[in-house]
Amino acid sequence: MQTAPTRPTQPRKLWLAALKPPMYSVAIMPIVLGTAVAYWETGQFNGVTALRFGLAAVLILFWENLCNDVFDAATGIDRHKHHSLVNLTGRRWLLFWLAQASLIAGLVLIAAIAQTQGWLILGLILVCCLLGYLYQGPPFRLGYRGLGELLCFPAFGPLAVSAVYFSQTGTFSATALWASISLGISTTLVLFCSHFHQVEDDLAAGKKSPIVRLGTARAAQLLPWACGLTLAAIAGPLIAGIFPVWTAIALLSFWPAQSLCHYVQRWHSQPEPISRAKFLAIHFQFWSALSLSLGFVLARQWI
Repeated sequence: MQTAPTRPTQPRKLWLAALKPPMYSVAIMPIVLGTAVAYWETGQFNGVTALRFGLAAVLILFWENLCNDVFDAATGIDRHKHHSLVNLTGRRWLLFWLAQASLIAGLVLIAAIAQTQGWLILGLILVCCLLGYLYQGPPFRLGYRGLGELLCFPAFGPLAVSAVYFSQTGTFSATALWASISLGISTTLVLFCSHFHQVEDDLAAGKKSPIVRLGTARAAQLLPWACGLTLAAIAGPLIAGIFPVWTAIALLSFWPAQSLCHYVQRWHSQPEPISRAKFLAIHFQFWSALSLSLGFVLARQWI
């Protein structure tokens, strides 16, 4: 019989929950996918550029996560969140300035890439950062209006993947844009699933997340359609001949998608167990993007 996970109480577990290492998949996979598409289309692979981009993406996401904790602390929405970094440290302003240092370091790395590969890369990443700030940053706080998912899709999908592809080739690609759609949707699902367990706190703070607007039952019913759309964004270009046949292996991510949907349908109304849903969504995002990237690499190897 499946049992509900318990809230972490040990300091080490609280810190791991606060830092959320698995969440950095959403930063890394656009670099992996954009680089893989560039390799398939051109045979080019600049490992130094890819590593710089990956580190920059982690630093920028760290900035966003820290800022979200700081901004949420200001509204009181995280008062029951034991693993909030603000609640763990009690040093909101220190975390705020640490976040800004992380952002600057990330942008310096992007500028180093742009200096040789083209300054358009920096422009695209700055737009991604702007979307990240609009999500939680005052006075906008668009995430509180239920618009976070609309901001997440372009930032972690088309904009990020296009910037990575450009950093490898100095140009843009329709194939990379097609590939970014499935990644954008699966990453948006991570954000969507992260709202299920905090409905009460969101309501108290006036945050109209999609889960608050829809209710957990309707949101759970919507999830299979969203997962299906992610896989359709792979199958469609594959059938049309835009993607190489090797990318069909990405359709095997149907199984982590199925696990996610079944879990959410079972636990959607119970805050404690449903908090695991975001990690199952990351599992789906990771394997769908990684297998799609592997398909492009294998296709190049078998040309």
